[in-house]
Amino acid sequence: MKLSQIGEFSLLERLRNRFHARSRGLLLGIGDDAAVIKTAGNTLVTSDMMVEGVHFDLSWSTPFQLGFKLVSVNISDIYAMGGIPRYILLNFAAGKDCTMRFFEDFFDGIEYALKTYAVSLVGGDISASDRIMLSVTAIGSAKTIVRRRGARPGDKICVTGTLGDAACGLELLRRMKRTVDLEDTKKRHRSPLPWETAVSLMRRHLMPVARDPSAISGKATAMIDVSDGLLVDLGRLCRESGVGARVRIADVPRSDALKTAASSLGLSARALSLSGGEDYELLFTVSPKRKTYGICIGEITRSAGVEVIDDRGRRMNISHKGYQHFADQG
Repeated sequence: MKLSQIGEFSLLERLRNRFHARSRGLLLGIGDDAAVIKTAGNTLVTSDMMVEGVHFDLSWSTPFQLGFKLVSVNISDIYAMGGIPRYILLNFAAGKDCTMRFFEDFFDGIEYALKTYAVSLVGGDISASDRIMLSVTAIGSAKTIVRRRGARPGDKICVTGTLGDAACGLELLRRMKRTVDLEDTKKRHRSPLPWETAVSLMRRHLMPVARDPSAISGKATAMIDVSDGLLVDLGRLCRESGVGARVRIADVPRSDALKTAASSLGLSARALSLSGGEDYELLFTVSPKRKTYGICIGEITRSAGVEVIDDRGRRMNISHKGYQHFADQG
C-alpha cells in the first residue's frame, strides 16, 4: 500500500498512537500545535537533515537502518556538548509512491533508536516531496556545557574509539550495491571480505552508535564529534579555541577490520582514519594533568593549524580534506 492511499492525517494518527508514551519532563506530547516540556538548567537544541542521494542511498541502506542513523547523528551532537538527550522532533517527506512498508520499517528504526538512547518523539511533520527528505531536531540538557572553544596549549587530544571504519564500510557497500541485514547471522552475502569483518565495518556506516560522554564531559576542556573526518573536525575545534594541534599518526586508532579491509580493497587505512567521516566518535581535549579517558592521539599547540607527524616526529604532507556540502568531493 502506498502512503498516498492512506493520507497525511491517518499517518500522523498512527504515529501519535505509536509514540504516545510520555517521559519525565514532557507535559504535552504529540497532538497539539507544539509539545510542552518542563525545563531546568541548560537546554541543548540541534538539528540535522538527511536527503536521499546526498546523505544516503537506498541501494544499500534499509529504511530501518536509515531511521536509526537519523536519530543517532543528532544524539551525537547533544553528547558532543556534554549533554543528555531527552526528546526529538522528526520531519518526514517522501514521494507519493512511497510504500507503507517503507514507512513502518523506517519508524521501527526510529523506535529502536529511541529505546537505545532513552529519548521520546514529541512531534514533527509529514509532507509529500519528489524524494525522501528527513530531519530530526534533538533536545537535551546539560549541567555543564562542553564547547569546541576551551582547548589550551599542552592539552592532550583524545578520541573515544577507532576511526575510519564508517568510511570503509561505505566504500564496501558501494562495491556490493545491495542492502544488508546486519542481524542475519546465517545468511552470507557475497563480499570481498570475511563476513564478520565486512559486517563490523558496514554497521559503523549504516547504524552508528553515538558515544555517551558521561565519563568525559566533567574533565574535557573542549569537545566535538567526528562527523566529517578527524582532521576537519579537529581543525574546527582548534579554530574555535584559537590554538593548533599536533597529531601522531601512529597513535590514531584503527581497527583490525579496517586494516584487513583496506589491504584487500586497495585503500589507505591511514587516509580513512584521518579523513573518513561518520564515525561519530567523540574528539576531546583534556589537561595533561588529568587521567586520559579514551585514546590520546596528540597535543594542542600554540601555533595555528593541524599537523600530522610520523613515527620519527617529522611533519607529514597530509590532505585535510573531509566531507563538505557544496564542495567538489572528487
